[in-house]
Amino acid sequence: MLDAIRWDTDLIRRYDLAGPRYTSYPTAMQFNSQVGTFDLFHALRDSRKALRPLSLYVHVPFCANICYYCACNKVITKDRGRAQPYLQRLEQEIQLIACHLEPTQKVEQLHFGGGTPTFLSHDELRQLMAHLRKHFNLLDDDSGDYGIEIDPREADWSTMGLLRELGFNRVSIGLQDLDPAVQRAVNRLQSLEETRAVIDAARTLQFRSINIDLIYGLPKQTPENFARTVEEVISLQPDRLSVFNYAHLPERFMPQRRINSHELPSPAQKLEMLQRTIEQLTAAGYRYIGMDHFALPDDELAIAQEEQTLQRNFQGYTTHGHCDLIGLGVSAISQIGDLYCQNNSDLNQYQNTLAAAQLATSRGLVCNADDRLRRAVIQQLICNFSLEFAEIEQAFNIDFQGYFGALWPQLQGMANDGLITLERERIEVSPAGRLLVRSVCMVFDAYLEQQNRQRFSRVI
Repeated sequence: MLDAIRWDTDLIRRYDLAGPRYTSYPTAMQFNSQVGTFDLFHALRDSRKALRPLSLYVHVPFCANICYYCACNKVITKDRGRAQPYLQRLEQEIQLIACHLEPTQKVEQLHFGGGTPTFLSHDELRQLMAHLRKHFNLLDDDSGDYGIEIDPREADWSTMGLLRELGFNRVSIGLQDLDPAVQRAVNRLQSLEETRAVIDAARTLQFRSINIDLIYGLPKQTPENFARTVEEVISLQPDRLSVFNYAHLPERFMPQRRINSHELPSPAQKLEMLQRTIEQLTAAGYRYIGMDHFALPDDELAIAQEEQTLQRNFQGYTTHGHCDLIGLGVSAISQIGDLYCQNNSDLNQYQNTLAAAQLATSRGLVCNADDRLRRAVIQQLICNFSLEFAEIEQAFNIDFQGYFGALWPQLQGMANDGLITLERERIEVSPAGRLLVRSVCMVFDAYLEQQNRQRFSRVI
């Protein structure tokens, strides 16, 4: 079992920098418009030839209400009729993609995100899943990881029953905070009772896994009231928890301009919130997986980390990193072999492109040899908190210290500070360094110096 993480305030103050979350390397910041549908077709052909298993991500952008903190690609509307033309184009995209794949390629993982996927009516959800099953090899034996993001204000027992019937067996529930004053400040009024009802339904209907999302750093939050939220959430016993640091970037995300910046907690208060949350979750038996994520010891993520098979992609930590990830819908990102590509993020342009029988791929990147090497290094560090040089040397036919010689002074400095242990044959992230693993990964990021750090959230 991995050692417990250790809180070190001095180390945090020194290494709490702005940087990528590394759901990919290179990150989406490196995507460019030179990559298009030809590259996607080429990657799909390679996937078909190799018969690689698939992971599908379906983006449903609609929300009935705006949450001021949100940085997702979404469309706020009360008009439920807007979903139907979008579904028509989404189904067209599904068909166009699927015809370039082998029907026997199994879909091991499926995730509906947004937006609010349950913005769709029951009939629309049935229609969409039927179309997916028609064109992709979705599993019928409940062995796949089929998840959906749930807003408890938009779901009830009948909704949960429908989702289970359609094949979903995992739910991720947006909660953020239970304090009414905080909820009013971010325009998301949601009672504990609403959340508990959805969780009770999920357990009764035998969903395999329940995840709850929390955010610290929101307006009117204090260490004391956030600790109460965490206690209430622990009593709900989710299998996984995501505890995100709110990044206030109103210049990039218009809804955040409605947040009163004077009501935001101070950096010191945010650190205290995180420290208390870690203590509370650890005492309740949760394991720190990394990058804001916690899980019970018998959860698949915790087991995969123990076995050093955990991976990370655009859906976060996953046990399905070996799958080709196909993103469907506006702004969705695919990772197929060495290709990353993203659909147009503008809803009208996405729909118009597909109306012309063209895929909506707008930008992306094809990894080169150096990208693949650094991706493997970062993946090992961020998932396992350790890196064996021999594994990288064997996989990429390099001498590790020779290849990364210019980075050695930085790594040695981190070792001297207690962030990592640096040995002749390996790097081990220390218990005090695990909260700051992004900072270690950033050392190996060849693109970081070219980027505007203000576009990234801080490590903590």
